[in-house]
Amino acid sequence: MKLKTGFTALVVAGLLAGCAVPTAKQSVNMQTCKVENQMQQTTLYYGLTRQGGKLITAQEWQQYVDNDVTPRFRDGLTTFDAQGQWLGSNGKVTKEPSKALMLIHSVDAQTNAKIDTLREIYKSHFAQESVMRVDQPVCVQF
Repeated sequence: MKLKTGFTALVVAGLLAGCAVPTAKQSVNMQTCKVENQMQQTTLYYGLTRQGGKLITAQEWQQYVDNDVTPRFRDGLTTFDAQGQWLGSNGKVTKEPSKALMLIHSVDAQTNAKIDTLREIYKSHFAQESVMRVDQPVCVQF
């Protein structure tokens, strides 16, 4: 019975080892990333509540993605649902349903301009104060 218990413990330990949180040493180091694999990840965060409280519908969001985002980023993109919270210019904390748009792209002035254009289109069309942008270097392999 001891042998079976010891074996079970080893199997469980082996399975749990795969659940370990990566340490800083295990994360991707951009200095060791091949130049051809170096790209930028930009995530844009969009609030879905207009001034006055009316929600931007799923259909309106999809039209924005289809008509404004996709033509500028035909190689691909990812969107996902989020729940946002932010401090408005009125000093009040606002909680609202949100969307996030993730783009993986080369770093160049043309791409940067496309991303900023997307932010301005959304703010103008849906009367938003801002669209948050987060950029970070990534090492990408396909």
